[in-house]
Amino acid sequence: MEKAYKLLALQEKISNNEAKALIDNGLVSVGGKKIVVARGELSEKSVFNILKVAKPKVIFEDENIIAINKPPFTISEKIAKDFKFTLLNRLDKDTSGVLLLYKNEEFGKIAINEFKNMRVKKTYIAMVKGIISEELHIDNPIITIKGKGGAYSKISPQGKSAISDIYPFMISGKKSIVRVDIKTGRTHQIRVHLANLGYPVIGDEKYGKNSSKRMFLHSYKTEILDYKFIAELDNSFNEFGFEIPKILNF
Repeated sequence: MEKAYKLLALQEKISNNEAKALIDNGLVSVGGKKIVVARGELSEKSVFNILKVAKPKVIFEDENIIAINKPPFTISEKIAKDFKFTLLNRLDKDTSGVLLLYKNEEFGKIAINEFKNMRVKKTYIAMVKGIISEELHIDNPIITIKGKGGAYSKISPQGKSAISDIYPFMISGKKSIVRVDIKTGRTHQIRVHLANLGYPVIGDEKYGKNSSKRMFLHSYKTEILDYKFIAELDNSFNEFGFEIPKILNF
């Protein structure tokens, strides 16, 4: 038996730090099961599979803003660093879709004010466990606790206002594809709201206690000021019997 990251480093001929980072980012599996603990011990005969991560794709760029289709398993702050501009919004590492960077301070102040005053329209696509066949309006406040293990949110009367509108889109077996419009942007808002209703996002290990090759949550459309950005869905959403076009009519 040996630590997972050391075995991976040997198999891939990379450094221990690189191997640990791959595991920490949720990109490594053995026998179809994701490796969660880099220091966990595995058989020396283990064969690792590494998920390839797509590169961020620029959707739009002008003198004020860059809109990017962020792939899952990437950190928003790293993308901002690579592009050398400032984040306007932030997506969780495992969430894909519209990520915005601003290019000058004057525009940044105006755009940030739009977010603060809840004048930004945000539409997400999620694949969830369970059958959602009717529209749902969720108005449950959320409180976020930040600790060494990262942020954790929960519904609480002491929390801040959090509003999500859920619209059914497709059903396959016991899974549903839904559109989610959010009027607020609390940490992990969609994941917390859906899990609380009993419809956790597929692949949401923190709130849904279920694993998959990715978390199926995608920031599909963002409208701010006179801009409208759409991030195409990738083919991963066509698993489990779904056939979803990359561009949707809403």
